[in-house]
Amino acid sequence: MGCLKNIFKAIILVFAVIGFMSLGGKDFFIKKWNEIVHPPQDIMLERAKKVGDFSKVGEEYEIDKAASALGYNGVLAEHKASGQKMIVVDSGKKILLLPQDFKDKTVDKKLQDLTEKFKYQFVNLQDLKITKKGFINTFNKKAPYVRFEAKANKLPVGEIKGIVSAVETSSGEVKVLVSVNEKEKYSQLIAEDFFKKVKE
Repeated sequence: MGCLKNIFKAIILVFAVIGFMSLGGKDFFIKKWNEIVHPPQDIMLERAKKVGDFSKVGEEYEIDKAASALGYNGVLAEHKASGQKMIVVDSGKKILLLPQDFKDKTVDKKLQDLTEKFKYQFVNLQDLKITKKGFINTFNKKAPYVRFEAKANKLPVGEIKGIVSAVETSSGEVKVLVSVNEKEKYSQLIAEDFFKKVKE
């Protein structure tokens, strides 16, 4: 008798699934799944407001993620044509880098320390070399940056190139900015264009 009940329940479940699918349930499920995994840009921009105003970055950039991790709020964006990534992290109370670090030359050591700190959590960078220093415009300020090259483990690419910057906003918050791509594909123009459009 118990076996017959289980068969009956299974048949009802199968008919319920068939009915759900025939009424457009599959499309509904796929749409909801895509909204969870890849939310629309307006939702991503709303979430990104915790870190900055990304509303003027333009359609050539896509906000991939706006989330909290390891106690930091961050936004990950991608330049659609080149795949170059841009990251803006709100340091909060756990300061990663300060603009002052770029002036008094402690940035080299701090970057090495950060590489060691996050070594097993994200990407293991090796042979990090600073190749250039300069300034970019972002959050309505002029921010110092360093350009770097490194070997990256745990990524499908071997060598990467990019910049790291830090800016203190008018409200006293410190934002760390990173732009990175494969060594041969990295574009400083893309990084500068994106970051100058990010506001408070």
